[in-house]
Amino acid sequence: MTDIYEFLTQHNIPFERHDHPPVYTVEEADRLVPPLSAAKTKNLFLRDKKGKRHFLVVVPGDKQVDLKGLTKAIGTDKISFGSPERLKKHLGIEPGSVSMLAVANDAEQAVELFIDKALWADDAFQCHPLVNTATLVVPKTGIEAFFSATGHEAHLIEVPARN
Repeated sequence: MTDIYEFLTQHNIPFERHDHPPVYTVEEADRLVPPLSAAKTKNLFLRDKKGKRHFLVVVPGDKQVDLKGLTKAIGTDKISFGSPERLKKHLGIEPGSVSMLAVANDAEQAVELFIDKALWADDAFQCHPLVNTATLVVPKTGIEAFFSATGHEAHLIEVPARN
């Protein structure tokens, strides 16, 4: 597993670290993470019906995602949430710790990254540093440099919302 702080430092990616109690949901984060000057994110680790493709979809923290609509938006058949075992295998993390930074552990490029265009309009993002006991604030330029360093392309899409 990647030491995310070492990785960010080696690649000159700026960040602010904020420690807090463990959080597993956006609701818990709203209560336990201090107000930060960056967009809150919700991260969905998904797989296709056959389990051959895996996806990390990042949206604004308050967005309710329409999974059927998302299936069309990312160009696959039926999708479902990836199991904790798949999450550990592909991103090297436990449930509750999912964030854009987890692609640092995806050396095989097995996970496709999709980011909601509405979220990408922000200048900085809140990300777990591969554990759910801290939140990092990373500027968009830092996230772009991070994706470049990991070899991951972020596909910007309009993630459909549930009504």
